[in-house]
Amino acid sequence: MFYRGKYADGGDAREMGLKRQRLMDHGSSYYGPNYMYDPPPPPPPTYSYVPPPFPVVRLRGLPFDCAEAEIVDFFHGLDVIDVLFVHKSGKFTGEAYCVLGYPLQIDFALQRNRQNIGRRYVEVFRSRKDEYYKAIANEVLDAPGGSPPRRGGGGGGSAAAPPRARSLEERDLSEFKGVLRMRGLPFSTSKEEVVNFFKDYKISEDKVHLIANSEGRAAGEAFVEFASAEDSKAAMAKDRMTLGRRYVELFPASRDELEEATSKGRLMSRSFEGTEESEPTPVLRMRGLPFSAGKDDIIDFFENFKLSEESIHITYNYEGRPTGEAFVEFANAEDAKLALAKDRMTLGSRYIELFQSSPEDLNESLSRGR
Repeated sequence: MFYRGKYADGGDAREMGLKRQRLMDHGSSYYGPNYMYDPPPPPPPTYSYVPPPFPVVRLRGLPFDCAEAEIVDFFHGLDVIDVLFVHKSGKFTGEAYCVLGYPLQIDFALQRNRQNIGRRYVEVFRSRKDEYYKAIANEVLDAPGGSPPRRGGGGGGSAAAPPRARSLEERDLSEFKGVLRMRGLPFSTSKEEVVNFFKDYKISEDKVHLIANSEGRAAGEAFVEFASAEDSKAAMAKDRMTLGRRYVELFPASRDELEEATSKGRLMSRSFEGTEESEPTPVLRMRGLPFSAGKDDIIDFFENFKLSEESIHITYNYEGRPTGEAFVEFANAEDAKLALAKDRMTLGSRYIELFQSSPEDLNESLSRGR
């Protein structure tokens, strides 16, 4: 018989069951841990540290008498720590590496791409630490006696200018192979004009080789063959003289370079030689536009000409994004020719290149949905 006195434990089995469940829910040591009810905790996340990039950019297309102070001015507002000018066989290549103060400044430096130093536009590219150090090593090896390269330093020290190009008298005849390369030609230049440029030397039009770009149009460069290495050296006296309204740079080249350009199909076909001047049209092509540029910006650029938005055709890539190019239809061919005077002037922060084009090129671009 069960004892039912007044001191007996109250409650029934159901209440005891509830107490036991509460003990289990609270993780009682009697019933052990809650591994029967809770999944194991997830492992802690792993974080991989990615170091910031080395703050260096590469510049191309520098004037051959460029000084470090000009590059510091070019990157005004940024912290220029070091400038390394690149040479090959003792000659400045027109390239340089610029070390900046912080990795975040790389993007700001890239915004200076295609802006001018003097009369030359300069290209700015991302670079890497190993490329910069390799360039330093090459400079040491290339320098006379293995002396270290002359580089600028940040922190207010005086910037040492790179060695200037040697005078024509100082250059060895062995540098010249009877071929010169011209750069900076007006895009409408014909072979006859190049022959006249070198009128003091006996060259014929078949010795002038105009270089084409990827579209088969004038790239503003040419190879010229001379009768001898002596003549090509003497012709270097024309370096930086003007042809039309452009000053032209001259560089010693070799027949191997000429043959390579020929084998790669980089020489202009006769159908394009001098067509801009002999066959004027009312259409110009613009290149180098800011991607944010609209038709109203182009109308402002050509403010001295009567243009409407219907006469401006901005081109787009297959993703529907601006290519940085546009076709502009002027009232007549004479206006288009006058508008070429704005070649290499700036729109916003970008300098703009202008090319004579044609209604056929415009229609072909429109037919491709560009």
